Amino acid sequence: MTQAQLMAFKEIIRSRAEQRKPDKQTSKLLFYLFTSTRGGFTRLRIIMLLLERSYNTHQLAQELELDYKAVQHHMKVLEKNNMVLKIGERYGAVFYLSTFLEVNIGALDMAIDKLDRKMNQKKVYL
Repeated sequence: MTQAQLMAFKEIIRSRAEQRKPDKQTSKLLFYLFTSTRGGFTRLRIIMLLLERSYNTHQLAQELELDYKAVQHHMKVLEKNNMVLKIGERYGAVFYLSTFLEVNIGALDMAIDKLDRKMNQKKVYL
């Protein structure tokens, strides 16, 4: 993951975001999903792909060059937290961004900022 990728993500988000402040709970949820957990950057990459068009799990795995089971896990986490919608069943299910995330896309910009700061921190062990 590079800082250039994060900056590109921020530009995409800012072009789609409305100028309204997200509520506190939404911000906490997005910070948790994208900055506080190990798979946050992968989930962010998935959201960036779904901004462009819908994908099924296999297509996402190919596009991201990740294992199918790993992508399947991230999609379950995103679906459970109302970030994506699944249309269909089993293998052919197609994922879309949820209306909840589209409305609160501005909060994702703040989460990207936090992820950028977190990546650039140097850990000092005493």
